[in-house]
Amino acid sequence: QKVIELCGPHSLALVANDCLEKVHALLTKTAPCQLSDEAEDLYGDEDDDHESFMTSVCDLVGSFGRVMGPLFAQYLPQFLPPICNFAKSSRPASDRAMAIGCLGELAQELGEAIKDYWKSIFLPGILAGLSDEESNVKRNAAFCAGVCCEGLGEVAVADYGHLLQAVGQLFSIDHNSGDTPAAAVDNACACMCRMIMASPTNMPVSQVLPVVLSKLPLKNDMTENETVYKCLLGLIQMNNVDALANKAEIKRVFTESLAEDSRVDDENKEKLKLALPTLG
Repeated sequence: QKVIELCGPHSLALVANDCLEKVHALLTKTAPCQLSDEAEDLYGDEDDDHESFMTSVCDLVGSFGRVMGPLFAQYLPQFLPPICNFAKSSRPASDRAMAIGCLGELAQELGEAIKDYWKSIFLPGILAGLSDEESNVKRNAAFCAGVCCEGLGEVAVADYGHLLQAVGQLFSIDHNSGDTPAAAVDNACACMCRMIMASPTNMPVSQVLPVVLSKLPLKNDMTENETVYKCLLGLIQMNNVDALANKAEIKRVFTESLAEDSRVDDENKEKLKLALPTLG
């Protein structure tokens, strides 16, 4: 995984098909090392080793998507079905979270190249994940929804209604009840921000923005600060009427994010410092 990410597409020039075949075999549990009776005893579906091993396999699939970009789309017909098998409700929560997380990674790296699978694979998986009982699954589903909307643009607009309703349910989670619930709320905020940036005219910003602001600053998933503040700063720069109507709340969020004990990174803090005086 680290080799192909470090060396890029050139590292796969002569071995791509062979590598992908081996990874697919691991994903479908048809690799020689997975077919023996001993392997079944050692790597049962609910065993910690199974979880760690299959997570590494899915991470590797995501790395292929990252390195190959849209070119990986030609392999989606082979890889999506086994990934989705892990997302079934009968699977352990760790498998469901892993599967929707992998779909999110692929969506982030492939962008519009997943459009042929949006209605049949990604959207149903996202909606199922958002209604899952486990916060970690919800978290990954919210991330997947956001990056799909970001990458697909107008292709996903027709489904914004379903997504808004499903993602909106995550805002009722108590973000003080633990790290994973807090991360689920954070990812819901980032998802809404990605949807606003992808197609602002198709988002009820006047309704969504106050809800998002009420959950900011982010509590757990600091990697989403870039997305959230990019959205807010963009709305301010455009003199968006809904942003202007919520200027006091945006100012509160920025002020708290600039506090000494804030976990917001320095680069984003600099951007917020420059914007803060414009909020009055």
